[in-house]
Amino acid sequence: MVPPLDAETIAIGTELLIGGRSDSNSLFLADELGKLGIAVRFKSVVGDERRDIVTAIHTAVTRAQVIIMTGGLGPTVDDCTREAVARATGHRLGRRKEALEGMTARLAQWGRIPNTAQLRQGMIPSGATVLNNPVGSAPGFCLTWKKALIISLPGVPREMEEMMRQEVLPLLRAESGAAGWSPREPIVRQVFHTFGLAEADVDAKLKGLIPKGAPVDLGMLASPMGVLVSLTTKGNQSTPEKNRDLLEELTNDVRSRLSDWLFAEGRDTMEEVVGRELSKQGLMLAVAESCTGGLIGHRLTQVAGSSAYVDRGAVCYSNRAKTEMLGVPAELIAHNGAVSKEVAAAMACGIRQRANVSVGLSVTGIAGPGGGTETKPVGLVYIGLDDGTGQPITQEFRFHGDRNVIKQRSSQAALDLLRRWLLGKASR
Repeated sequence: MVPPLDAETIAIGTELLIGGRSDSNSLFLADELGKLGIAVRFKSVVGDERRDIVTAIHTAVTRAQVIIMTGGLGPTVDDCTREAVARATGHRLGRRKEALEGMTARLAQWGRIPNTAQLRQGMIPSGATVLNNPVGSAPGFCLTWKKALIISLPGVPREMEEMMRQEVLPLLRAESGAAGWSPREPIVRQVFHTFGLAEADVDAKLKGLIPKGAPVDLGMLASPMGVLVSLTTKGNQSTPEKNRDLLEELTNDVRSRLSDWLFAEGRDTMEEVVGRELSKQGLMLAVAESCTGGLIGHRLTQVAGSSAYVDRGAVCYSNRAKTEMLGVPAELIAHNGAVSKEVAAAMACGIRQRANVSVGLSVTGIAGPGGGTETKPVGLVYIGLDDGTGQPITQEFRFHGDRNVIKQRSSQAALDLLRRWLLGKASR
């Protein structure tokens, strides 16, 4: 019997190694390959050095049958994936008509013509199949070498994702049939998003969830947005129906154990969940932000159709702005401090009244690194919500992390309070 396929992803870019940018492409690739029953067994990250990319390719072909590379296909001098693949495989680079035509047509849509540097993007290893880029200008390519299928895609997520859907997945389905590769059962991943519990607390609530020897892996990943929990089937099992039933049973168990903190599943974000509920209830929202500096409003309006439920947002950073724009009494700020539950409540009330909307949401806090005191340390944040009942809701948080992390956690906490209020679960 022909063994099932294993895959390796190779993310290329020096910025991925020095903290300038994180690799999100590999997660998308793993999900899409898993749907075909192709397991990603290895993930590599390599900088923009040709010899290092060559080494990564030579290593990958010894342990994977499908290798997907992302990045290094642009027009600049540090984009050397094409040259590295050519050197590693011995396939000489040459200018390909279909690659040039696709790139030229895309640039023409933007009112541009290719310059000398961009013409490099038309250089493709001999024997490779050109992969059309329906979003950007850089074409991709794929070739078979040492019984491994090497696929090279741009590193820009939107371009990579569309090329994966339109070009690579159909290719993999065709190749698996022609080569007689043995498919696994699709690798199914169920994802749960939680907020309000530390990773250790989530782990404690899920203790004993997975029966011993069950073909399902439990994963957890903490971030400023909460703790992500995943259940992943292992694929290539002899009783797929039984395994699907087990996954459904475990999914329901996770929902039950994490119900109070579970805000979304799959690819949904907090802002999408909140937006849908606001729209469903026919409510309009206004937001007043201090320490988050407009981050909550930005997140809400990143969702298409948010004009149906977002009226306005105000960044009231200074005490004077809180008084002038929201009507927060100066004496209230002087007596309690700008970072206080009293001011958070007044901010929420002020923005709701001025916007004449259903609900006002506010945040005030100390994002750091300076500005904290012994009684009001860096990371102290108050969230306020006012719905016109005369009983505003406030919550206090003590976040840790750098300035950016505290702002992210604060925005998530504010949206989570709004979510709970919408579901009738917020305590006054």
